[in-house]
Amino acid sequence: MHKPFSLIVGVALALVYGASCGRTLAGNMPSLVPAPAELILNGDDYRLKADSPLLARDASSARVAHYFSGLVARTRHVDLEPVESADASSEGAILFTIDPTAPDTAEGYVLSVTAHSIRVGARHEAGLFYGAVTLWQLIGDDDMIPGVRIVDAPRFPWRGLMLDSARHMQSVDQIKQVLDAMALHKLNTFHWHLTDDQGWRIEIPKYPKLTQVGGCRIPAGDAGIDPATGQARPYCGYYTQAQIRDVVRYAAQRHITVVPEIEIPGHAQAAVAAYPALGSVDGPTRVSADWGVHSYLFNADEDTFRFLEDVLSEVIELFPGEYVHLGGDEAVKHQWQQSPRVQARMRALGIDSEAELQGYFVKRLGTFLQAHGRRLIGWDEILEADLPADAVVMSWRGNQGAVDAVRKGHDVVMAPSTDLYFDYLQTTSASEPPGRPATIGLQQVYGFEPVPPTLAGDDGRHILGLQANLWTEHMRTFARVEHALFPRIAAVAETGWTPKDRKDYAGFLSRLPAQLQRYRALGIDYAQTPFAVAIDGSRDGERMVRVTLSNPLSFGDIHYTTNGHKPTRASPRYSVPIMLPMPVELRATAFADGIALANPAARWFDTASFLQRNDEALAMCSKGLMLRLEDDGPAVGPRAIYNVDIFNPCWQWIDAPLRGIGSVEVHAGRIPYLFQLDKDEVNRKYHPAATAHGEFEIHAGCDGALLARVPLPAAPDADGFITLSAPLPEHADVQTLCLFFTGDTRPTMWVIDSVRLVPAVPDATRH
Repeated sequence: MHKPFSLIVGVALALVYGASCGRTLAGNMPSLVPAPAELILNGDDYRLKADSPLLARDASSARVAHYFSGLVARTRHVDLEPVESADASSEGAILFTIDPTAPDTAEGYVLSVTAHSIRVGARHEAGLFYGAVTLWQLIGDDDMIPGVRIVDAPRFPWRGLMLDSARHMQSVDQIKQVLDAMALHKLNTFHWHLTDDQGWRIEIPKYPKLTQVGGCRIPAGDAGIDPATGQARPYCGYYTQAQIRDVVRYAAQRHITVVPEIEIPGHAQAAVAAYPALGSVDGPTRVSADWGVHSYLFNADEDTFRFLEDVLSEVIELFPGEYVHLGGDEAVKHQWQQSPRVQARMRALGIDSEAELQGYFVKRLGTFLQAHGRRLIGWDEILEADLPADAVVMSWRGNQGAVDAVRKGHDVVMAPSTDLYFDYLQTTSASEPPGRPATIGLQQVYGFEPVPPTLAGDDGRHILGLQANLWTEHMRTFARVEHALFPRIAAVAETGWTPKDRKDYAGFLSRLPAQLQRYRALGIDYAQTPFAVAIDGSRDGERMVRVTLSNPLSFGDIHYTTNGHKPTRASPRYSVPIMLPMPVELRATAFADGIALANPAARWFDTASFLQRNDEALAMCSKGLMLRLEDDGPAVGPRAIYNVDIFNPCWQWIDAPLRGIGSVEVHAGRIPYLFQLDKDEVNRKYHPAATAHGEFEIHAGCDGALLARVPLPAAPDADGFITLSAPLPEHADVQTLCLFFTGDTRPTMWVIDSVRLVPAVPDATRH
């Protein structure tokens, strides 16, 4: 069975058929994502009709048939009425059946399509469900389904997605949209991050302040102020137990297990704000509005453990799955070190170090879970403890945590920040939303191999699978969640499902246009930036511009216009740099098989355009921690976005054309500084201020001479911005300019919006 797939699919998946969601070039190989384990074409296609009999042999099959008919009705506008029947002899029947002769795998299935019938069989309902997903993907725009035989099962049992609902919440309907999309990618584990420093999102009736107090924070800056009243505008929300049961039930119907995460002993500030006695320092605190690594830890008193066990008892009742995630990451020990009460508790327990105390936390609560029929899972810092034998480690700091865990006999889920953190942006495009611009692109996600090379042979069986993690500090809207997930989640799905030797990035890319069409049909707002055209131009003399076009994936054919019209397939095709007279506006779109992959990109070129740059076109002065940050207002609606290195807020205009330039004009704004950096705080740099409110300075290179200095005002203008003009000494050539603001301005920071080079006014007295 393997040989036909490797000979046919490995080649044919590199070809893609135009407008069909289901099939590739000339009706050849189906554009399935993830690619199945074994597939053979038989050339005997089936035509789907409104009167095609949809049969199910038992209750499990009937549930799957109803799910399939709903998908078809939504995306193909064909209404099929499932009928529970043991008679599969009807002409043109589509039959779903639990089949005891199918391969004995929990999630595997067999799918057979001929001109006269379709049969989907599996030993278990989960496998039948995934067979239904595959059958739905096979349907072409002409309602033809290619004749195939597929024998399929996943490579890994854990194919997951973590969604952070603590920092920014999603509605229950939005959570269900995520679950729907997971099911269509054959992902089976939803890791739900419900508690953190910025919010407690799960209702625990015994401790109502967890949601009344811990579920609310006051956002920094303008976002936290009601403009009508001037009063604080809290950001609040939590999921009731009824809502959680609804989500768990909805997920189970799609064969997805929900794994809740309750963070201990760190990321505890929201809980401590609600019940200060749980903390390690005296006095109340607030739910944090900052991002980063916080210092608040639970104390180690018996009352605190009773609280945590009460919470976990509720969690166990709400989430029937095998696993409960206890976090365990980023627990900085300052408060424990400085607390006489915690130090006394350590002595009473015979614990010598704060690291051992964290281990005590993890082991004690892991044992509690074990006694209640659950397995502990936590981030790889839990390896510092002597864990229960059945504990699972989630390796996020690279591969070493996985290797160490396996050496100790523990199972592992791979979720490294280097490859599977989806709060990292996908491209360097100026159109990316806020996030971490250290990019993790589609090819990098696809190329990740879950089994570290040092874990050969039997050790590899401890790798349960992989998981993408979506932290939402910078995801204020659900549209940003979708942007971060799609299409990268398709690469995670293929790695989790498809056999390693069947994976092929070129083939995956060729199947991607069909997947994008499915997203469109389902209303999924996938990221356009990986497909959008980047337009770069350089002056060629006074009147001409040399334009180069590309897109991040180097995928598709680029077509462009210069007449103001939207590019089509009939527009000129880009192949080599284009010489154009200025002024001109160029628009460009990438197409694959005649389908536009993203909205058109546009750029205007004239002489003035080469004398100005926005912050996205400026380079950072050093490799610190560059983020793409959002302004603090308005509370609702679009906000300005800025690139800034929070370790060293300094921008470079490399090779600025200074001949004939008399001054630099900068448009700048001020935003809240929202970061707790812990040990990284020492890496933050700023230049001392010479005046009360600091200065804007321009240097010739980052270590070069001072070219200009302008005092800063106490506050921006009413619109939140300032415009500064800094005269420059006369220059005859290009020069790299370094631009920064002096002084430590926290709790706010100045950021550059745009910079313009202003030509010198000719001196009438000069001959």
